[in-house]
Amino acid sequence: MVLYLCSFHLDHAASLPYFLEKTKFKGRVFMTHATKAIYKLLLSDYVKVSKVSVEDMLFDEEHINKSMEKIEVIDFHQTLEVNGIRFWCYTAGHVLGAAMFMVDIAGVRVLYTGDYSREEDRHLRAAELPQFSPDVCIIESTYGVQNHQPRISREKQFTDVIYNTVSQGGRVLIPAFALGRAQELLLILDEFWTSHPELHNIPIYYASPLAKRCMAVYQTYINSMNERIRNQFATKNPFDFKHISPLKSLDEFRDVGPAVVMASPGGLQSGLSRQLFDKWCMDKKNACVLPGYVVEGTLAKTIINEPKEVTLASGLTAPLNMKVHYISFSAHADYNQTSTFLGELMPPNIILVHGEANEMGRLKQKLLSVFADGNTKILTPKNCQSVEMHFNSQKTAKAIGKLAEKTPAVGETVSGLLVKKGFTYQIMPPEDLHIFSQLSTGNVIQRITIPYSGAFAVIKHRLKQIYQSVEDDEELGLAVLKVHDRVTVKRESENHVSLHWAADPISDMVCDSVVALVLNATRELPKLVVESGDEANVEEETKKVDKIMHALLVSLFGDVKYEEGRLAINVDGNKALLDKQSGEVECENEGLKERVKTAFRRITSAVKPIPLDG
Repeated sequence: MVLYLCSFHLDHAASLPYFLEKTKFKGRVFMTHATKAIYKLLLSDYVKVSKVSVEDMLFDEEHINKSMEKIEVIDFHQTLEVNGIRFWCYTAGHVLGAAMFMVDIAGVRVLYTGDYSREEDRHLRAAELPQFSPDVCIIESTYGVQNHQPRISREKQFTDVIYNTVSQGGRVLIPAFALGRAQELLLILDEFWTSHPELHNIPIYYASPLAKRCMAVYQTYINSMNERIRNQFATKNPFDFKHISPLKSLDEFRDVGPAVVMASPGGLQSGLSRQLFDKWCMDKKNACVLPGYVVEGTLAKTIINEPKEVTLASGLTAPLNMKVHYISFSAHADYNQTSTFLGELMPPNIILVHGEANEMGRLKQKLLSVFADGNTKILTPKNCQSVEMHFNSQKTAKAIGKLAEKTPAVGETVSGLLVKKGFTYQIMPPEDLHIFSQLSTGNVIQRITIPYSGAFAVIKHRLKQIYQSVEDDEELGLAVLKVHDRVTVKRESENHVSLHWAADPISDMVCDSVVALVLNATRELPKLVVESGDEANVEEETKKVDKIMHALLVSLFGDVKYEEGRLAINVDGNKALLDKQSGEVECENEGLKERVKTAFRRITSAVKPIPLDG
């Protein structure tokens, strides 16, 4: 089993320590280098700020450290394989290190986008478009059918709100998560302050316990960012901000005039952003800029509608006089990006995830109108709902090694070892197995010794009656017979013979018959004298076969005589003439003719040696 982590945000990564340390999961985990570095920072901070009792916490710092040991890293476009499952990843935009994973299982390709953005911003590249269409695309639907403002318009609106607020002596609160959009907004602010000298006396604070460490990570992974940032880094570090200072807590903050504070968390549930909101929300000169996606049920979602009153963290109510601006810099794909991305990929199966049910439903209906050909299947499963799909793929085996040297003719049988690795098949000759795989072949040489005190020539004679190929040999002065080049019979001593063979089904069968022959010869102890050199005489063998055939025909038909080189068979006044060479039979009685033919065929097959290779 393999687990892929697409980004470091808590909605994707927060359960990983629990999953790795408190469940039975024994698979492997992959993420990009930057994601792994930031994952530890975010999760450690999460444990510290969680207002949960130790007993109720799902994991602690120790679990996070142990999970780090199990995480493996992958580079963009690097192809890895685990148990036959091939996978690689593409740049997803969204946040530093975010990745889209393409997974190939038995030829079926699944693309999981995770959180992605097809728009390049000040520091991140746009999500890549894979070079081929997947069979299944699992894609986020966070913004459903909504579209973002153009980036330049958003930036101008953002800086205008801040400029106007601080110019009138107000304070600006920007609730944002510590990593992700925060770095993009800081780049915008620092550049804007640099170009407006009149603002240099107004401070900007990045208020997050992770601020300093986050910046160190971003400076480390400059090469994972877009060309604009890499070019700037050649002369100076773009994340070494001139007009922005870190702020760890409110104890360090002197609230004496206009200021801009970016503080986490982005939902205003707790932490520094909530403390500043409670302090500033009653002053109409102040402003709160919500720069990203806001989750249902959070204070940030509530104040978008600018209610007259809000509930403070203390439980008291207070008037909401500060101005609230929602200017989305969220690096999630909007409808235009999603429909264009899918239109270029054209996957036959689309699974919408990571969105509210209503938005997902609206997006599905709009996409169905885009893919009106009816060949595209779009699913919107609920959380924990499984999706089952069936794919029919033809299994093919690639011929490699010596088998690939010659193209087989149509209908020709290709013989070799079929090797399955993961979901791929290869066929190769046994001698190439160690070259193209981590396997190797081996031969089992078997030996058996049988008591036998008779003449070795008797065994030789009987073997020749059964097998077509019985060759004489000699080894260290011992009499040796080779039966069909498979079984070697040796005369070990006056009282023993031994059999040697390489184990395989045919050789085992030949050996069994030889063992039976030797044991039978031992019991019978026939007084058979074989004259050396005459056994192989073809004429003698032919005479013996003729005698046996004649005797068997007499036993079957009675009156059998020779007439002009043929056998004349008389049965009840009917005469049949049999040609022993061709097997042809002349007879007016069709019944007798067929009986003689059948008898001759069976006698011939019984008295002649068995050709094993036929």
